[in-house]
Amino acid sequence: MNKRVRVSVQGIVQGVGFRPFVYRLATACHLTGWVMNTPSGVVLEVQGAAGEVRCFLADLQVQAPPLAAITAVQSEELPLAAGEGFVIRPSGGSGEAVQIAPDGDVCDDCLRELFDPADRRYRYPFINCTNCGPRYSIIRGVPYDRARTTMAGFAMCAACRTEYEDPGHRRFHAQPNACPDCGPQLRLLDGQGCEVAGEPLAAAIELLQAGRILAVKGLGGYHLAVDACNEVAVMELRRRKHRDQKPFALMAPDLATLTGYAECDSSAAKLLQGPERPIVLLPKRRPSPIAAQVAPDNGYFGIMLPCTPLHHLLLRDRFPALVLTSGNLADEPICYQDEDALQRLASVADFFLIHDREIHTRSDDSVIRVFRGQPVFLRRSRGYAPRPIGLPATQPSVLAVGAELKGAICLTRGGQAFLSQHLGDLQNAATLRSLEQTVDHLQNILQIRPQLVAHDLHPDYLSTTYAESLADLPRVAVQHHHAHLASCMAENALEGEVIGVICDGTGYGPDGTIWGGEFLVGGYERFERLGHLRPVPLPGGDAAVREPWRMALAYLYELFDDRVFELSLPCTAALAPSDRKLFLQMLQRRLNTPLTSSCGRLFDAVASLLGLRQKVAYEGQAAIALEALAETSPVTDHYPFSLTEVEGRLVLDVGDMLRVLVGEIRCDRPRAALARRFHNTLAVAASAVCETIRTTTGLERVVLSGGVFQNRLFSEGLCARLEEKGFQVFTQRLAPPNDGGLALGQAIIAGRSILCV
Repeated sequence: MNKRVRVSVQGIVQGVGFRPFVYRLATACHLTGWVMNTPSGVVLEVQGAAGEVRCFLADLQVQAPPLAAITAVQSEELPLAAGEGFVIRPSGGSGEAVQIAPDGDVCDDCLRELFDPADRRYRYPFINCTNCGPRYSIIRGVPYDRARTTMAGFAMCAACRTEYEDPGHRRFHAQPNACPDCGPQLRLLDGQGCEVAGEPLAAAIELLQAGRILAVKGLGGYHLAVDACNEVAVMELRRRKHRDQKPFALMAPDLATLTGYAECDSSAAKLLQGPERPIVLLPKRRPSPIAAQVAPDNGYFGIMLPCTPLHHLLLRDRFPALVLTSGNLADEPICYQDEDALQRLASVADFFLIHDREIHTRSDDSVIRVFRGQPVFLRRSRGYAPRPIGLPATQPSVLAVGAELKGAICLTRGGQAFLSQHLGDLQNAATLRSLEQTVDHLQNILQIRPQLVAHDLHPDYLSTTYAESLADLPRVAVQHHHAHLASCMAENALEGEVIGVICDGTGYGPDGTIWGGEFLVGGYERFERLGHLRPVPLPGGDAAVREPWRMALAYLYELFDDRVFELSLPCTAALAPSDRKLFLQMLQRRLNTPLTSSCGRLFDAVASLLGLRQKVAYEGQAAIALEALAETSPVTDHYPFSLTEVEGRLVLDVGDMLRVLVGEIRCDRPRAALARRFHNTLAVAASAVCETIRTTTGLERVVLSGGVFQNRLFSEGLCARLEEKGFQVFTQRLAPPNDGGLALGQAIIAGRSILCV
């Protein structure tokens, strides 16, 4: 018995080999019909035996190409029609704009060809097909075809053209398709930009083996590479890049090799081997062949596997790992244009391994850590952007521009939110230009015209200034921690109101103070601050972020007044005796000491008290050191704390905890146990606040967001305690819990504000 079915498929289904996949699947099932691209996705009709049609529909999603991401499938039965065979029709129709695929790693088929001496693409660094290779980074405009990518200048040879036009070939309409005869080529340049004689790849490998620093052009920008086992080379890279302590990322040739110096469970292995190729944080193994200065004072390596054919060729059978860190100087966006890289990285790189396929959109590496077997983004970028995140409901189109740190923008269309790649910290003109370019590019390729713009409540952020410059769009200012709450709610498709535990370093509060340890109740339309950490002075403002001893002394001053310097603790030794009186006067008179309830600054204070960090070279360094130390202790008890009600809000006071902690430090108790007990205390205290809020609100859903939830110990401890008390706990998996996911929350809050008018 025959039947005919019409199927509409939405999602990332163009430029990923979906039509030839449908062609092969329909042919294998002995079905007739057709498939075509439309502005909203792919539409197809199949006809044949009812059983074969059922098998086709079942396999359509299960066996989809690796770069495809299906968001919706709708089917309807039609009357039977005449026709023979199955064909791929020209594109047509009208409707919503398509979605753009992220960049992807080399597929297994291309990898086999890359290392097959009999293949015409043997050792060709730009091999790709519809299942892999560059996408987002090379697209200039839509619709997605070769003429609107940076491959437009490379005319396909006859052999490549035959593959491109064959519906049965996996390179059918693969826009970056090329070979050594017609495609991009490698070049090796010295520090002055002059061509180096010889075969570029072989020469580059020899230079890396000799300890030289290379700038290597990747998918979304330049990396700086050195042999990760060469301590001298790693130290020289640190010196030239002015990056004294922040860990470098590693690239390993394969999974088997990296397990020699890092612990990798099945969840991490799956992430590492996926087409997105993120950096994944993995616990170190000791002893290790990796240079100590790759990730000093850190229990983890950030490791990725090769993400382009070029990287496979550089590493295979030659290096246990390469350092592959972003090609930029401190606080600057990653270099992605050749001339810019040659200029900006001239003081860092000895040589440049470049090619003539232009990168249109820069995109740094994504960074992930595994939590409860699931990914938590520390940075969402290459491989994931601009993959959409589903919203709980459709809404007007909004542009959201984030805050200051971990910059990313968000555009919404209907029921989807498109988060951009990581842009960096918006603290200089170069990063602001990158934000402006990303807004223009995403609006163009996604065909989105926003109806309003959302930004952070802080008036001095560059992102706020940019939003204000868009004079033709209404603006919505969104409180920082409300946006965190909404971001977690949105990706978990929650409606109504929830309890939000929002812990981070800095967020501008409506009361003019600096928030960061917050217990909110609310949803997309409103929020109420029902609890927070007890505010303490932030001595020196931003200086306290760079110098944790300031926060330690601020907390101690609250407990011990001007006797603080009699305690002989590591943090008291950080301040010269001649400056102590002046510092006390700052606290006594509240000079340049805004109040803060920041949880991130509390972590800094405890790290300083334990002597781990008195100054930091990068954001979160003190907290990372504190967590690494705590992970070495098995203790399960916690310190005392108190909850009081002040002006209708719960105030979590950790003064008792710090008083006991100081006593234990002075008694020379094991620091690891003290660090672990601190983490336990915060988890117990936060769950106690949620319990109290539940008694008055009846709410049992809790969302966790903010940069502090990058801390595995605290997150695990709080989740476990909340679940034991019967709460439903929601964390972030699709967007970063840090400020990189903030634009998602801003976008849905702003969108709902229109709907509520």
